[in-house]
Amino acid sequence: MCLYVCIKICLILRETQDQVRQIFALSVTEFILFGLTQDAGKQKAIFGVFLILYLATLSGNFLILVTIKTSRTLGSPMYFFLFYLSFADACLSTSTAPRLIVGAITQKNTISYNECMTQVFAAHFFGCLEIFVLILMAFDRYIAICKPLRYTTIMSQHVCSVLMSLSWVGSCIHSSAQIFLALRLPFCGPNVIDHYFCDFQPLLKLACMDTYVINLLLVSNSGAICTVSFIILLISYVGILYSLRNHSAEGRRKALSTCTSHFIVVVLFFGPCIFIYTRPPTTFPIDKMVAVFYTIGTPLLNPLIYTLRNVEVKNAMKKLWCSKV
Repeated sequence: MCLYVCIKICLILRETQDQVRQIFALSVTEFILFGLTQDAGKQKAIFGVFLILYLATLSGNFLILVTIKTSRTLGSPMYFFLFYLSFADACLSTSTAPRLIVGAITQKNTISYNECMTQVFAAHFFGCLEIFVLILMAFDRYIAICKPLRYTTIMSQHVCSVLMSLSWVGSCIHSSAQIFLALRLPFCGPNVIDHYFCDFQPLLKLACMDTYVINLLLVSNSGAICTVSFIILLISYVGILYSLRNHSAEGRRKALSTCTSHFIVVVLFFGPCIFIYTRPPTTFPIDKMVAVFYTIGTPLLNPLIYTLRNVEVKNAMKKLWCSKV
């Protein structure tokens, strides 16, 4: 249902794009993505490195998806949310990495206006979905550790499904708001985006209008979601650490192991997001490298962190591998 609504919104936004372009009589019909560098030697290295990283990201997340879907032992809410985290990671990486890889080898990285707007929508949709899933995973750990006797009642299958549906709807609302702001930007001059994918901040730099108000709306939307979500996660971790004082040494060790891996993901993802989306309308050369962390780096690290530090997932993967062999 959520996917159907998102598709309908994309179709409506595409029609709106044509109307906006006619109103502003835009002369820019396509953009040129500058990429991470224009050095020919470094381009080949970027192609090789990011191709390997992207394939590893897809393989790792796909393995988690298949393992959770086929394993009978991974039926708890934590793995239910981990399934959707892997799905969001794979889609977020796919929305940005392929164009970077193709542009590095062809050295001709152009993107049409409609494709650019679609990429903005997809990157923000799956990025926001990942944020919401991380919050749900932290909430699940908080209930499991702080209220263990009521865990099965609070985190029932129905509740988890409702929370996940709300995450999809919230992500759709956020990305729709982003694309609505992007469609209001007229482009009539330079068309070179100093980035490796279409994002809101680099597009603001090319707009033929005063973007101060739109940047404030961007900060109040993306910036607020990143900052508030990070604060919520920190509060949940403080509550978990405080409650661990009443647990046994073995219980504290297991809980800290789970929360530590989760916290690593949170810092690697939210740190760059807050840096990018909570500042005045300006861009820096380092923005591209910072964006690599949350668009390519984190989706790659999530499978490693959640498998290497989780005995249940590793055992389920071994069973899956042995059964296939």
